[in-house]
Amino acid sequence: MSETAIELSVVIPFYNEAENIAPLLAELRATLDALGIAAEVIAIDDGSRDATAANLAALARDWPGLRVERLPTNYGQAAALRRGFAVARGERLAMLDGDGQNPPGELAKIWALRATADMITGARVARHDSTLRRTMSRLANTVRRALLRDGVSDTGCSLKIFRREVAASFLPIRTMYSFLPAFAVAAGFTVREVPVAHRARRAGESKYGLRVMAIRPFVDLLGLWWRLRVRASNPAPRT
Repeated sequence: MSETAIELSVVIPFYNEAENIAPLLAELRATLDALGIAAEVIAIDDGSRDATAANLAALARDWPGLRVERLPTNYGQAAALRRGFAVARGERLAMLDGDGQNPPGELAKIWALRATADMITGARVARHDSTLRRTMSRLANTVRRALLRDGVSDTGCSLKIFRREVAASFLPIRTMYSFLPAFAVAAGFTVREVPVAHRARRAGESKYGLRVMAIRPFVDLLGLWWRLRVRASNPAPRT
């Protein structure tokens, strides 16, 4: 595989998702095989305390396209994604949640549109989340869109495909995953949003409480809004 140019790297962070790993990766492998492209999957074990590491290692032995990166402790989703982006070798990078709520088959839909924008991001249709989580998400998306003007209605959807150059625009903040389209737009890249399916979690527990979903992103949103305003008013000189 190292002799072939990799067209797509799929980065998936996992934290205590032992029961979801096998069915998720089986679906993803079938999707990538059907696409017929040179692809790799980078599974990031974000310091899990369950059988996540063992399950990933077992699957990697039977799937040469699966690479496993393990963080020594739980650094959070942003850090896990940054590790994955740093080691990815694909011409384009994709993201997927490790809980299985993003159907891997939807990557094929996004892949087919890859030439239409630098970043293609999903917008979840008929979300299978609690009423509280959907309400918090709607509020957060409304505020973010008003301040950052990224043109995206559902930045919380992890299903994304983008050119590898786009990853250089992502600022290393703790809630980086909430603002990827905004970073791309601010850097001059094009972003397109498309509807994608969503489903209920098969097993395990959600890692997103009030602090993770609302408080941290809101604090970071204000800082990011100010930072982007300063950047816009003081553009870098052209060479």
